[in-house]
Amino acid sequence: MSAGSRGDVAPFTGLGHGLVRAGHEVTLVTHGCFADLVSGSGVGFHALPVDPRAELESPRGQRLHRSTTGAGKIIRLVGLTRALVGRLTEGMIAAARSSDVLLLSGSVGPLGYVVAEGLGLPSMGVHLQPLHPTREFAPPVGGVRSWGPTVNRAAGQAVNLAAERVFAETVRALRNRLGLPPLGPLAAHRARERRAWPVHHGFSPLVVRRPRDWRRGLEVSGYWWPYDGEDARLPSSLWDFLDAGPAPVFVGLGSATVPDPERLSAEVVRALRAAGLRGVIQRGWGELRATGDDMFTVGEVPHSVLFPRMAAVVHHAGAGTTAAGLRAGVPAVPVPVQFDEGFWARRLVALGVSPGALSPRGLRAERLAPALLRATTDPSYRRRARDLAERLRAEDGVAPVAEALERLGG
Repeated sequence: MSAGSRGDVAPFTGLGHGLVRAGHEVTLVTHGCFADLVSGSGVGFHALPVDPRAELESPRGQRLHRSTTGAGKIIRLVGLTRALVGRLTEGMIAAARSSDVLLLSGSVGPLGYVVAEGLGLPSMGVHLQPLHPTREFAPPVGGVRSWGPTVNRAAGQAVNLAAERVFAETVRALRNRLGLPPLGPLAAHRARERRAWPVHHGFSPLVVRRPRDWRRGLEVSGYWWPYDGEDARLPSSLWDFLDAGPAPVFVGLGSATVPDPERLSAEVVRALRAAGLRGVIQRGWGELRATGDDMFTVGEVPHSVLFPRMAAVVHHAGAGTTAAGLRAGVPAVPVPVQFDEGFWARRLVALGVSPGALSPRGLRAERLAPALLRATTDPSYRRRARDLAERLRAEDGVAPVAEALERLGG
């Protein structure tokens, strides 16, 4: 079960496909607009209401991307989530009634846990970000640098409690409906921690090492690569563009939105041309676009096929796109827009596969062009990216989850 944008869903198609191959019957429970993602994977699909893109394009969602600070974005996201979460309940209960085990993403964890408890089902977290408090780094959702061990851990606890409060009203009604005793947000969180509720994380320990102060039951499994199909391919017109010249640079912001996509698109094109580079521009939810013989605009395409053909990738540093770039072994120029993207951008720089992150607000070609030149002409970035990609491809992120399912009786 998951909710959110495409990046909050796609990795679970790969996890689900791997579990199907291990002999499990798997259903992905998420927004109906993502049904096509499981096509051909052997994974079933149960649709939840709410179209996340439509919500972002609503007046309430527009206020979110106009926020000028990380705190402002978080406050507006909390309000948006609180208004929508109740609409997910019926679909989650219906899917759970025909299930033996629930695997819950971080975006639905508090609600899904109550569904599992009320129906007497075992459950497990499957998180794409490190959400539990630690002294080793600040909570990723805040997108800020480390504040030091003590404040990092306290801030992580505060963020977790705030997340519980987002679900509090819906959880209160659901507990009553399922015959469970009342339990406030703090008590609910403490109860899960006392039981050492198991959580597996879908990123590599080569990218984020398991924090030494995490409790038992919190594991870093490895990446769950999205299922792109056995014959994933690019449009023939894109292949023609790739074959017509030197490797281009990919630019895309995924499901992130920006206040002025026309201005940002123009700056991106100006930067690419100043650096003497061709570009593949992905429209995404931000509606970026470019024209000209040296530019190619695309919609949704499999990053697993496209990225290895790129000279570098410029992206919003969402967890999934970050992983795809690392898997392809190409240098990155992250442009983190919001939430945990700053965390992943800093990891790319620390791993030595990126010359540095840039802010999307007021981004100008004069800043982007030098970063593109460094990423594409300094061989050290590509060398480190290729070395890391080779090690990542040797990992199996699905196997630890499959083993944990056996222990749960799934």
